[in-house]
Amino acid sequence: MKQLQKFYPHFLAIFGFILISLLYFYPVLQGKKIYQSDIVQYTGMAKEQNDFRAEFDTEPFWTNAAFGGMPTYQLGANYPNDFIGKLDDALRFLPRPADYLFLYFLGFYGLLLVFRVDPLKAFFGALAFGFSTYLIIILGVGHNAKAHAIAYMPLVVAGFILVFKRRYLHGGLLTMLATALEINANHFQMTYYLLILLLVLAVYFLYKLVQENELKSLPKIAGTFVAAVLLALGANASGLMATKEYSDFSMRGKSELTFNPDGSKNTETASMSKDYITEYSYGVGESLNLIAPRLYGGGNSEKLGTDSHVYNYMLSYGANETEAQTFTENYAPTYWGDQPIVAAPAYIGAIVFFLCVLALFHDKRKIKYAFLAGAIISLLLSWGKNFSALTDFFIDYVPMYDKFRAVSSIQVILELCIPVLAIMGLQSFFKNSENQKKSLLYTAATSIGLVVLIFICKGAFSFSGALDGQIADMLSQGQDKTFGQGFIDALKEDRMDLFKTDLLRSGFFMVVTFGLLWFYLKGKLAQTTAVIVIGIFMVGDLFFIDKNYVSNDGKQFRSAREIDQPFEPTDADNQILKDNSVFRVYEIQGRLQGRTSYFHKSVGGYSAVRPRRYEQLFEYHIDRQLNDLGKIIDPQTMTLKKSIPIMNALNIKYLLLQTNDGESVAVTNPFINGNAWFVSELKTVNSADEEMKVLGKIDTKNVATVSGTEEGKLALPARFAKDSLATLKLEEHLPNTIKYTSNNTQDGFAVFSENFYNGWKATIDGKEVDIHRVDYVLRGLAIPKGKHTIEFTFEPQVVKTGSTIALVSSILMILAIVGVVYFEQKGKKAA
Repeated sequence: MKQLQKFYPHFLAIFGFILISLLYFYPVLQGKKIYQSDIVQYTGMAKEQNDFRAEFDTEPFWTNAAFGGMPTYQLGANYPNDFIGKLDDALRFLPRPADYLFLYFLGFYGLLLVFRVDPLKAFFGALAFGFSTYLIIILGVGHNAKAHAIAYMPLVVAGFILVFKRRYLHGGLLTMLATALEINANHFQMTYYLLILLLVLAVYFLYKLVQENELKSLPKIAGTFVAAVLLALGANASGLMATKEYSDFSMRGKSELTFNPDGSKNTETASMSKDYITEYSYGVGESLNLIAPRLYGGGNSEKLGTDSHVYNYMLSYGANETEAQTFTENYAPTYWGDQPIVAAPAYIGAIVFFLCVLALFHDKRKIKYAFLAGAIISLLLSWGKNFSALTDFFIDYVPMYDKFRAVSSIQVILELCIPVLAIMGLQSFFKNSENQKKSLLYTAATSIGLVVLIFICKGAFSFSGALDGQIADMLSQGQDKTFGQGFIDALKEDRMDLFKTDLLRSGFFMVVTFGLLWFYLKGKLAQTTAVIVIGIFMVGDLFFIDKNYVSNDGKQFRSAREIDQPFEPTDADNQILKDNSVFRVYEIQGRLQGRTSYFHKSVGGYSAVRPRRYEQLFEYHIDRQLNDLGKIIDPQTMTLKKSIPIMNALNIKYLLLQTNDGESVAVTNPFINGNAWFVSELKTVNSADEEMKVLGKIDTKNVATVSGTEEGKLALPARFAKDSLATLKLEEHLPNTIKYTSNNTQDGFAVFSENFYNGWKATIDGKEVDIHRVDYVLRGLAIPKGKHTIEFTFEPQVVKTGSTIALVSSILMILAIVGVVYFEQKGKKAA
């Protein structure tokens, strides 16, 4: 009974998390699903693998539906012996996206318990963390893997702290399980950022060990971490090893080309260009959004209403109400920050910020400085190109930092650290009565003073957006030239109104918090009442901001069928689908999206880790040759008039185009090489540069390039006799199995219009043969004369090896858990 009473508050908290998660996304209770733009694209990308999985009850690990063919390692592949994945599924038992919101709450609640925060404060702290605007908005747009990884971060930190506190058994087990779940979430950018925070915490704890003369415990601490992390890595070995193998093949790998598509020298040393890495850099001034949401206009989707300056300006120019409203909604972007796209401001909450400052003044625990340092480092790195000295140093010298883009997302570390400090402040204020009044007054002066200072200095802000000039020019066409500028001036007034309104709003919440804590000091408010009221205001503040960006209306939540089948075929799609041969489709105006992959074998797709070499072929050749479509398309027959040899080699039989009136049309390419063909000449090249240049000049139907650096050892002849009657017939084409029959009177060399990747194996009449990389991205085989059966299979060894390691590691993890429980119970009985 005592044990039940001990856990009763935690059961209540968990029940509260479940209830709030479901109520916040209540349409899921009606069977609806959230529309997430990224997940819609993923649905298109993953359709072929999901259909194959359903039909054959096995995992393909390869898809032909995107980028000409790629592994499914980053498309939700199911690995054998993934027991951590099953544990994760059990924890995410709620319908999506309520499951991720519940994980946010649960993970942060666990971290606060490590700080010995009582359940009530920990409950509200967990809600404040989970409702942080950035964490909600990523659920709205479908960054599920990111949300997944963020949700487990607090538990990893909790285990890390416990081990350093010398609670080796509990800390080790929690670190092991939380790290395994974190890795299984499969968003290595978030995990990498977590490691930066752990490094900061490790420096603090090492300093503390030195201070306390406890360095003798360091080997035991290190041993616990090594064992926990090795088991966590081992349990995820399949995914980790597969991702490592694919990394160099993808855009995350270093380019071998030393020149750019325009012919200029490529001076980038990072895996991706610095411009690409830092495209999404948080503005320095924009960081103030953390304490007042719309100081920089909110998000890109923010709309002004009929009470705005822009609306009234349009009325004053003679527009009717409908016209004024249309212009206000469509041509008045409120966001004026540095980033190209912002779904919502990264608002952590005014009360959360106030309590964080309170912790800095009142909490005696020095660990607060470690979390403060983590928050500051996170903020500075999120500025990206706006703080290029630091960012360039990390890109050039910090291992793996150049593998990730959208540096602004490192603010997730700040969004973890600040709520931790906030609840530490709330906890210590009630626990430590020394200098309470002084700490509270200092906190009010600092936080409310900052709000007042920003308000007073509003004249120092320009309120000018990057697109304002273009909007003014566009609106002035055919109008009085002052019309466009007047429109922008009115828009700036609206931006200033948002700026002032949200500052006053944040100031109000801070004043309320100050008042409640002041009343507690004066004995006019009980501690529990003060905590509950502050908690309600703290969560309510975030709740109502979140609802501006992720709501429960019909746009955000839709029927299950609409989400599961998000694309409808166009007439052009239906025309192409009547062709039962095997070919590829290129949707020119939308190559980097998943819609085409939903219906066809596409040369495009939606992935930040798309195959690098395939991408380069389009950048350096195909897109440049398709620049002027009017000259190469016959409008009568809707066929290409000009042969583009590289496109022919990729078996692109159809182009999808958007007409001026928005209709989709299919253009046929009559010049394709087909699925496979014999060539008469192999042109040896000695570098990627040379191969890329040669590909623009050769007839791919008769000539193939082969790299001397990779294939020289195989001593392939330069020329082959090409029999005009020789045949290569495609018999079967599945994601992981492709079969051909060949008939040739001469020894020949065949090129197959399939992406080269090391995991593929080829056999001729059952005997394994070498696959050569030809034409930069494709596969080639030397085929002896006569009739033969050729089979390509994709059974990646990396998955087989990884699944064995995962099985052994999972068994060891279970034994470790059972062993800890057994010895604990034995110790209790002995006591």
